Amino acid sequence: MTTLLLAAPAGGFLSGGLVSLLPFVLIIGVFYLLLIRPNQKRQQQWQEMLGKLKTGDRITTSGGIRGTILAIKDDTIQLRVAPDNIRIEVVKSAIASVTTDEAAK
Repeated sequence: MTTLLLAAPAGGFLSGGLVSLLPFVLIIGVFYLLLIRPNQKRQQQWQEMLGKLKTGDRITTSGGIRGTILAIKDDTIQLRVAPDNIRIEVVKSAIASVTTDEAAK
């Protein structure tokens, strides 16, 4: 009969445990770089856009309504919508994009 002796890794449990956790740490890092960070950056740009709104800006809401800003309140905006110059009031969080005069040229 042959007897096999199993040798423990040189670093013991510590090096084996760290090596087994390395793929999980890498996956979390990749998720952060590819998913979380770009979403945070996009959210920050959207907040800056809402902060720079002024009367006369042309906007598009998330529902697809396009109009011109007439008045800005705390959390709502009054829009003038063509063709009949209808006034509607929408919340700021419904604004998807802003088309300023510089972007229209």
